[in-house]
Amino acid sequence: MQEVLEDAFKILLNASVPLVAAGRTDAGVHAREMMAHADFDPPEDIPHFIYRLNALLPPDIAVRELLEVNEKAHARFDATERRYEYWIVKEKDPFFMDTAFYVPGDLDLDAMNSAASLLREYKDFRCFSRSNSDVKTFLCDLRQAEWSRQGHHWVFSITADRFLRNMVRAIVGTLLEVGQGKLGQEDVKAILKSRDRSRAGVSVPAKGLYLTQVSYPADIFKPGT
Repeated sequence: MQEVLEDAFKILLNASVPLVAAGRTDAGVHAREMMAHADFDPPEDIPHFIYRLNALLPPDIAVRELLEVNEKAHARFDATERRYEYWIVKEKDPFFMDTAFYVPGDLDLDAMNSAASLLREYKDFRCFSRSNSDVKTFLCDLRQAEWSRQGHHWVFSITADRFLRNMVRAIVGTLLEVGQGKLGQEDVKAILKSRDRSRAGVSVPAKGLYLTQVSYPADIFKPGT
């Protein structure tokens, strides 16, 4: 996505414009919202510029807004909160074949939500991080984690200041094992305390995962934007 956007900016501005995104996601993950920053003089007619930009982009990428920020603003490091959703479908649905994970059979939603609530009691999520990750810390401030029903979809929503690679998909895989009766609440606690990725559940497919929101402090935006 970054390269495609940079190519479009280069055509319109006749200059290379490097973009810095709010973060990176695994291949196959969707983004309903993604923020990025770039240094260039703002166009006089921003709506028309966005229209021209979108005309150059493929159907699966769309620019919604251009906002002016202060000179030191950073799309990744200034983000205060990120929100993801993971969608599973309980009935076979061809329209969601590539955008949700089909999980047949019974699931105990109450048990899954009880286990999800345990996550907020911990800060170290190494057990859900991709093996051999080169991050400096496995600490995350997890602020919300819960399941909800939306028709025949079940949606897991999770919010934190930051996420580790593969973290949400590993959490969902573990919670599904709880819903299937393969793991209990004490098992989840033991997994979290172990800091051992091999003890957690398998990672669910990327196609069901969505980045839905990236939040920033209001003072990085220039007045009027």
